[in-house]
Amino acid sequence: MSLLPADLYATIEASMPIACVDFVPIRRINGSLEVGLILRDSPFGQVWCHLGGRVLRGETIRRAIDRHAMDTLGTPVVLEHDPQPDFVYQWFPPSVAPDDGTAHGDDPRKHAIGLSFLVEIDGEPAPRNEALDFRYVEASALPDRIWPGSAELIAELIRRSR
Repeated sequence: MSLLPADLYATIEASMPIACVDFVPIRRINGSLEVGLILRDSPFGQVWCHLGGRVLRGETIRRAIDRHAMDTLGTPVVLEHDPQPDFVYQWFPPSVAPDDGTAHGDDPRKHAIGLSFLVEIDGEPAPRNEALDFRYVEASALPDRIWPGSAELIAELIRRSR
């Protein structure tokens, strides 16, 4: 899998939607559902958010999730061989965001189509690269400083998992 030169990728990103995987680690502690979030730098300052990123050409959805989990937390996820998304969530820059009531997240950098998953982590997370920190928090008590749209994505993933 080859990476595109930064200037070419910037042109593509500004011109078309990008296929991404979004995933939220979960665990149950004493009957309470907790979700794993990373703290990262973003266009909104330092915020907590779900994990994920783009899918590379020739990469399966499973491999994309594992790559992002390893790059960000140093641990793989527990997931079937050919997972199907729990939800598809879209991310838009304000200039092209829908105004018809379609639920979406905010991403000033790109329009992304997020194939979204709840996952379990196989191992102890060790934040790295874009992850400044990692924490499990109760799903009902997300932090105030969260990437715009992440709370809605997490709520929808949990709602669909019941």
